[in-house]
Amino acid sequence: MIEPKIIFEDSSLLVLDKPAGLAVHGFPGNTEPTLADWLLEKYPDIESVGEPESLRPTPYALLPVSRCGLVHRLDRETSGVIVVAKTLEAYLSLKQQFSSGSAEEGYEGRPRKTYQALVYGLMKDDQGEIHRSIGRSRVNPKLRIVGAKASGTSRDALTYYKVLERFNLLGKVESFEQEERRKKKEGVSDFTFLECYPRTGRTHQVRVHLGSIGRPVVCDKLYAPGKPCLPGLTRHALHAASIDIMLPTGERKVFSAPLPIDMAGVLENLHKASFEQSTKHEI
Repeated sequence: MIEPKIIFEDSSLLVLDKPAGLAVHGFPGNTEPTLADWLLEKYPDIESVGEPESLRPTPYALLPVSRCGLVHRLDRETSGVIVVAKTLEAYLSLKQQFSSGSAEEGYEGRPRKTYQALVYGLMKDDQGEIHRSIGRSRVNPKLRIVGAKASGTSRDALTYYKVLERFNLLGKVESFEQEERRKKKEGVSDFTFLECYPRTGRTHQVRVHLGSIGRPVVCDKLYAPGKPCLPGLTRHALHAASIDIMLPTGERKVFSAPLPIDMAGVLENLHKASFEQSTKHEI
């Protein structure tokens, strides 16, 4: 089993660095251990922490699912910080934080989450916001989409972003022909590394929002099908870098997880490729 690393632990709270590839909960067809399994093995009493067991539909039956102190989730392929309550009091305190606010009132009371993502193409603006409601796709229930084509009721979703680096592997544009070449190769030769700050917590929110503006996460098989992955990546390039929360004691704390080796290696390769391209252009 791929095990998480403990970032912080006290009598009421557990903060983990979840590795990519580890699912938080089980799902139909999954036979691999999950984060919930790990929690139950290491902290048996945590099974009763949270809301009453819900029933999750499978192709065969409705299976009970325990919360195991989990107040929020990360996608299976997303690495990084995840918070677990060890007591009911801590769970209720955290749940109140995660659910506070609304589209009308704003979301200032919620924990502040920071994600790091590598996307295809060059982001035009250094920073900005994506405020688009998210709902389930009518065509594929695994997909979430923005706009009127969503099935059922869409929910308000807000993500801010800030560009950290741009990687232009085609070099300086000097002619119309080169600009046309860039357009044809965009998403293969241009990349942007950025931070995202989701103020709401919709399923796949960061991935959906970035895809909705034409800048999907690199190697995202669900929202960027057919686009090539970069060498060294076998999962989507999204990492939950930090979370700023209020502890049950009233103290405010920020917990962080370093960029994992796979994403760090890809960025290093992009730096090298960008340097080589700029040197070639200067010559």
